[in-house]
Amino acid sequence: MEKTVSFCGRALAASELGLVRQIIADFPRLSQAELAHTICELLEWRRPNGKLKSPECVEWLQKWQEHDCLPGLPELRVTKPRGAHRFQADSQSDPQSPVRGRLADYRPLRLQLVEDLAGRRLFQQYIQRYHPLGYRVPYGAQLRYLVRAPSQDVLACLLFTSAAWKMAARDAWIGWNDPTRRAHLPRLVNNGRFLILPWVEVPHLASHILALAARQLPTDWLAAYGVRPLLLETLVDRPYSGTCYRAANWIHVGQTQGRGRMDRTHQALGSCKDILLYPLEPHWRQRLCQLAPPQSCHDPVGEVP
Repeated sequence: MEKTVSFCGRALAASELGLVRQIIADFPRLSQAELAHTICELLEWRRPNGKLKSPECVEWLQKWQEHDCLPGLPELRVTKPRGAHRFQADSQSDPQSPVRGRLADYRPLRLQLVEDLAGRRLFQQYIQRYHPLGYRVPYGAQLRYLVRAPSQDVLACLLFTSAAWKMAARDAWIGWNDPTRRAHLPRLVNNGRFLILPWVEVPHLASHILALAARQLPTDWLAAYGVRPLLLETLVDRPYSGTCYRAANWIHVGQTQGRGRMDRTHQALGSCKDILLYPLEPHWRQRLCQLAPPQSCHDPVGEVP
């Protein structure tokens, strides 16, 4: 019997799988991106804002190929290297003069939503050069922020993405079973990167930025993806302890099992991470545990058991 295959948590019918195979077989010269775009158009895999879920579909097709999940799947044509995104840094992201003083000296801070190419390039360079995990092209829903002082100097960067599909400790703490998780996971958002630039030394800055983000993100996410988040999550790699998150009242609920967001075969080995969550409104648990699904949603792309 053929394995059950799902896309973003939704099981595919045999007719849908057949159509995917037919597209790949009939158009062998298409790139992975072109295949994904075609598949999403024909199967109506879209976000609430109407955009195709092509990035998730590319990752999904690659997993088929890498793990041989479906016998007989035609080989996909690779058109560019996978893995970490590489680019040439320029002087705009070079280290700056030290920024020191009291938090009050740099308020009010502004969380600038990155929407243009120049902003994206600056964000990528900062994360690649100064974040311990570097920069990887995120899949799924995503919002980027540059945190600016009144002088317009950039002090920090934030990346928010789709939440992980499964995390045992998180799901148990919320009180989810599989149906409620599938219905309401779009109301969780993952803080995938948080960087205070290394020349910035301002006490309490990090926790203050997290508090600002918790107030601004729900409105921005609703405008971009048609759903208002109820809960934020982040994963903290050892030896870091997530001090700034705890100072901003994020709640430690357990650890991952160290397999990573996309490990659906239970074989990848990685480090265990602390899971921290932050509720965005008082009745979040009641709303996340009711069976009725939200009116609109986006689909997550990963799994961290």
